[in-house]
Amino acid sequence: MVSTAERYGWAVLFAVLLALAIPWFLWGDSRTALGLPLWLWWHVGWLAASSVVFWVFTKRAWGIGIVEPAGEKR
Repeated sequence: MVSTAERYGWAVLFAVLLALAIPWFLWGDSRTALGLPLWLWWHVGWLAASSVVFWVFTKRAWGIGIVEPAGEKR
């Protein structure tokens, strides 16, 4: 069972990941790191972070709002 606070925490975390998906502040930036554009490194880092968050979500809170615990009614 996931607490209400944790439900809101997951919602906030996914909202932050969604907001950071597109690096608007790096558009038009020509800086590079290790020969690749900085926005590409941002995207690689975002993909890694979002995959870790989603993996933890599947292990800890999969089914929030979908699967009801036994004996609990809506």
